[in-house]
Amino acid sequence: MSSQSTRVKVTGRGIPLPGDDIDTDRIIPARYLREITFETLGRYAFQDERFDESGKPKPHPLNDPRYKGGSVLVVGRNFGCGSSREHAPQSLMRMGIAAFIGESFAEIFSGNCTALGLPAARVSHEDGRAIAGLVEADPAAVITVDLDAQSISVSGRRFAFTMPDADRRSLLTGEWDSTAVLLARRDAISAAAARIPYVHGWNA
Repeated sequence: MSSQSTRVKVTGRGIPLPGDDIDTDRIIPARYLREITFETLGRYAFQDERFDESGKPKPHPLNDPRYKGGSVLVVGRNFGCGSSREHAPQSLMRMGIAAFIGESFAEIFSGNCTALGLPAARVSHEDGRAIAGLVEADPAAVITVDLDAQSISVSGRRFAFTMPDADRRSLLTGEWDSTAVLLARRDAISAAAARIPYVHGWNA
């Protein structure tokens, strides 16, 4: 989904990624920050944890064929901590991740996700474990993250989630950066500017 459109629901299969304090250096190793654009970053997400030095795959949820095609990453506590690099959510988005469910997220990582149109839904420790367990038990299960209802549905169960009001509002309206807001309100801004005398050299 384009970052220029609103998203009320995100639906997809899940990928459980256990562990707390997974930082942005693990998500996208620093040597890939030299890429000219973000376009190719998806292939390098969790590179050092997914492959050895010879390129041979290691055991990792993102290499597990059961979760192939999953688009909702189920994580632990303080996901995305460390450096503020936008490359981390960019790499995950470009490998197909459309939403995150976790106990908590680093503030800057969460903000970068919102700017990209990726919901970062916060759930309790117990609910996070339950959701991960449901996905592990049935990798084909579909997860729905409903931003309007602030709920997560999977395998017939429903869980509440939280997220900062500003982030949720941005995702629901599509106004998640200042440029988008200005473009959406350009007519009103032009009309207001026309009423300001010094803009056009008018006299009151």
